[in-house]
Amino acid sequence: MHQHDHGSSNRIGWAFLLNFCFTIIEFIGGWFTNSTAIMADAVHDLGDTLSIGLAWMLNRLSGKDGDNSFTYGYRRFSLLGALINGVVLVIGSLWIFTEAIPRLENPEMPNAQGMLWLAFLGVGVNGYAAYKLSQGETLNERVLNWHLLEDVLGWVAVLIVALVLLFFDLPILDPILSIGFTLFILFNVTKNIIATLRLFLQAAPDKEMYNKILSELLDVNKVTEVHHLHLWSLDGERNVLTAHLVLDHDVDQKSQIDIKSEIANRLSRYRLEHTTIEFELPNESCRDENHTKKHANIRKE
Repeated sequence: MHQHDHGSSNRIGWAFLLNFCFTIIEFIGGWFTNSTAIMADAVHDLGDTLSIGLAWMLNRLSGKDGDNSFTYGYRRFSLLGALINGVVLVIGSLWIFTEAIPRLENPEMPNAQGMLWLAFLGVGVNGYAAYKLSQGETLNERVLNWHLLEDVLGWVAVLIVALVLLFFDLPILDPILSIGFTLFILFNVTKNIIATLRLFLQAAPDKEMYNKILSELLDVNKVTEVHHLHLWSLDGERNVLTAHLVLDHDVDQKSQIDIKSEIANRLSRYRLEHTTIEFELPNESCRDENHTKKHANIRKE
């Protein structure tokens, strides 16, 4: 588990270093080519660099074990990083619109040859960084990958426009392609933000998983009813499960161990970081019913 976290941190660290260095190159290149599009992208990349740096710190923090302040550990800090970066990406996309739309009326002719060389470099650097993050599984890495994918597509647009501008006087292609690519990225990152918000609100990470776990628990020997079944996720990967199981009769210690072993085997196929199961006997009052509204009781058919 720690090796997985270390790999995620390294991938984000590499993405940060590459993005930071290339942002400096962009500012210099934008000044030499007199291209406002490249300067605007440099500012956008600067925001990406700050966001990736923040995500890197939060991702490293998320690997800490639980303590008396954060008893489940610091996994949700990685989720916080995903949410912040998603919001920054949406703001950056809206900012691109404010830059690109006015250029539809007043397109400017930049230095096409300089744009071409910067575009090749931009596609290579951002493409490599996106490839590194695509190997990750965390929600944080997926959102950051959209940051970099946006940059790759943006530089592809610059590359295409630069090639066209070498032969034709059509500077309006730049804002048209920028708007198209930004709409594509905005659509996808919005889906990630919605998924992140659902996890923050402790929605079940997967309804199908919830129903399968419920069926597994009902099939356990000597279990007649399941209630207070709660499934939520710490960071989009590591899930938490709690449930109350009603047994058909009082059981001895050995039988309880056997039931727990069967439950562990049945739930081993699911990615559960923490599992808490409470047994109740027939006609025993559930202590949690006094503190919450009555929860749905699911009985074995």
